[in-house]
Amino acid sequence: MSDLLDRLRDRGWRLTAQRRVVAEVLDGDHVHYTADEVHARAAEKLPEIARATVYNTLSELVALGEVIEVSTDGRAKRYDPNAHHTHQHLVCSRCGTIRDVHPASDPLGSLPESERYGFSISEASVIYRGVCPTCATAA
Repeated sequence: MSDLLDRLRDRGWRLTAQRRVVAEVLDGDHVHYTADEVHARAAEKLPEIARATVYNTLSELVALGEVIEVSTDGRAKRYDPNAHHTHQHLVCSRCGTIRDVHPASDPLGSLPESERYGFSISEASVIYRGVCPTCATAA
């Protein structure tokens, strides 16, 4: 379970009803919703929440470093609350489902010095692609 709500409280971020419901929608493991999906789920809990409020809140959370924007293959951006837990992503190439994964090896360490071209590397992003069980059985 992500600790997004706890992190926001610890930061003293003002949790209005709208911000709280957006954070509640995002809180959890393997959460990678689009802004529209966040809005739809938030509206179930708080029907008067505006789409612009959801977009603004997501932008603030990204700027704070509390949520990561994930973009794969030109699909809509998705929002990942596991910003403080090192992980990579596993993406279904058919339906776009995204799961957090924790590979055994460090992607920074796997790039040989000869391939670094003098760069001082600070991070690596690896995306694993495949077909999820639901799509595999539907084929």
